[in-house]
Amino acid sequence: MSECAHVADLPRPEPVPLGRTCPECLEAGTHPVQLRLCLTCGHVGCCDSSPLRHATGHFRATGHPVMRSFEPGESWRWCFEDGSIV
Repeated sequence: MSECAHVADLPRPEPVPLGRTCPECLEAGTHPVQLRLCLTCGHVGCCDSSPLRHATGHFRATGHPVMRSFEPGESWRWCFEDGSIV
């Protein structure tokens, strides 16, 4: 893991999750695969293995660069800007 410049700009403590699952998947009637938490605002979105890739869509719409896994027992983070685990 590396530390990217975007991690230093994240709110501390991390934001409270805005939900328990991907709201866009619920609205679309699809099943989310592997949830992700935006570390800027708390949005919960599905990963790129899901049909509609809402976590990536959230990054593209907002520019919020870092997310972490929202799966039980996982804590890794991903920076969309740098394309790496941070």
